[in-house]
Amino acid sequence: MKKPDQIKSEYYNLSENENGAYTVHFHGKLDAGSSPEIIELLIREVNSLSFTSLTADIDDVSYFDDFGLLVFIELKNAVKNRNGEFRITDKNETAKNILSLTDPDLYKPAETVKRKRPRRIIEQFGENVIKNASNFKILVSFIGSTLLSFYRVCRNPKLLRINDTILCMEKTGVNAVPIVALISFLLGLVIAFMSSLQLEQFGANLYVASLVSIAMVSELGPIMTAIVVAGRSGSAFAAEIGTMKISEEIDALFVMGFNPTLFLAVPRILASIIVVPLLTLFSDIFAIAGGLVVGVLILDLTMSSYITQTIKVLTLFEVVWGMSKSAVFAVIISWVGCLRGFQTRGGADAVGNAATSAVVSGIFLIILFDSMFAVGRSFLR
Repeated sequence: MKKPDQIKSEYYNLSENENGAYTVHFHGKLDAGSSPEIIELLIREVNSLSFTSLTADIDDVSYFDDFGLLVFIELKNAVKNRNGEFRITDKNETAKNILSLTDPDLYKPAETVKRKRPRRIIEQFGENVIKNASNFKILVSFIGSTLLSFYRVCRNPKLLRINDTILCMEKTGVNAVPIVALISFLLGLVIAFMSSLQLEQFGANLYVASLVSIAMVSELGPIMTAIVVAGRSGSAFAAEIGTMKISEEIDALFVMGFNPTLFLAVPRILASIIVVPLLTLFSDIFAIAGGLVVGVLILDLTMSSYITQTIKVLTLFEVVWGMSKSAVFAVIISWVGCLRGFQTRGGADAVGNAATSAVVSGIFLIILFDSMFAVGRSFLR
């Protein structure tokens, strides 16, 4: 057998590089006249070599057709049978059209990597300003559309889709009762236990009931319920409407003369306003029950004394205040979920992004408005 660096042919020459790598330099034409001879000779020589990779260099090829493609397919199969790596270099892009259409993985020409010019801070700032301005425009537009839709429903209640509203109430409210009850019960239990560690030093175990009831009814009950609803229903609203958006169902509704906001957003927002305050009431009850368990089993309080202290501390204002906050949170959750759904653009991944954005934005606005309620309440005292 000839040494690799001495192997030559009329249409190619084979040379050995470092680390067991070989290069086949083709020249002339790769057509019906040359391909049979190349396949017969080159494949036989490749099978007799020991190599790690084989590169086909066609920079000097003047003509290439489908017979040349057959050469590369046979050569690639021979290299793969020997567990080697096969690639092609084609700086002049002689075979680009044929190879890229038939076997894109086969055609990997050497390309010069171009570095992207890093964007300047001013450019990034300008892009963010334009993007936020566009989002603000959509935000204001959707607020106006929602208000006009509710105004139309108030003037003509028959426009409201009652069945869809009831279905949304079931999904948002009834189906959320178990998880809200469990979280609230555990939260009331934790608050009672942690507060007892301090109050027990002063012999004020009875005031654990006061702390749990006030904290849950006026503050933690509404906010925890809203966060749970945002995670369950806010994301569901965004995903449902987002799926309809990318499948062009919303465009079809618009073409048929339906108002998408009235048709999709109003039932969800109205259902949330109705059920979230009721969920908050359930949350308060189960949180007080969790505190009662700690008070009776750990603090040696009687059930009657704990309930009496709870009723004594709670006032109608506290209950109404907490439920009022829940109604505002319900509007925020459902409105943001619907907005993110209508903003969905792209494919299936956009639906997931819309759901995630709805949850994050909803929780942020819940905490923001809760802090505003806390500041506002200080002026009511």
